[in-house]
Amino acid sequence: MSQSGSRFARLMPLCIALLLTAAVSHAADPTSDTETQEAYFAGGCFWCMEEAFDPVEGVISTTSGYTGGDVDNPTYDQVSAGGTGHAEVVKIEYDPKQVDYTELLYVFWRNIDPFAEDRQFCDAGESYRSAIFYRNEEERAQAKATRDELAERFERDIATQIEAFDAFYPAEDYHQNYYQENPLRYRFYKSACGRKERLEEVWGDEAGGLKKSG
Repeated sequence: MSQSGSRFARLMPLCIALLLTAAVSHAADPTSDTETQEAYFAGGCFWCMEEAFDPVEGVISTTSGYTGGDVDNPTYDQVSAGGTGHAEVVKIEYDPKQVDYTELLYVFWRNIDPFAEDRQFCDAGESYRSAIFYRNEEERAQAKATRDELAERFERDIATQIEAFDAFYPAEDYHQNYYQENPLRYRFYKSACGRKERLEEVWGDEAGGLKKSG
């Protein structure tokens, strides 16, 4: 074998390794077109928050669960009984090319009673507090800016908390997509809770948040 042929033979494994590394790096590229983001909001009953966010263009999925507390893998009974520090939350997976975090905040605010402390509508207790769980400084700044705007607009304190996100624990399967899987029971609960009426009392035509002003 010639010297050039021998050198080529020695270099072949290295070339193959480099090609494989490049392919893996491309597949794991965080700037891929398929990248999505997550947002975490507590607005009382997580069934209702799923219903509020599912129709938003750019929202890929919603998941009911718990965050904000200090108990690992909590159950619904534990959270609703109080003492875990967790709140009922909705995890939102979204496409930032279609909807941005500020728009999600707009929808969030208009689906809660921002003046209620440790409760939302007919549900009372720390697990039903309203809260924004931010994952980075940009989200924290946006959440605070919108809360400050509302405090100025309504000329009163806003009870909604802004908390650092730690861990998310999905709720039990029977809670997921509850408003779709159990429509009669859900509508009865929502009506008896007075959620629609209170949202309209606070927000007027903006209630629900699907029609963005401006």
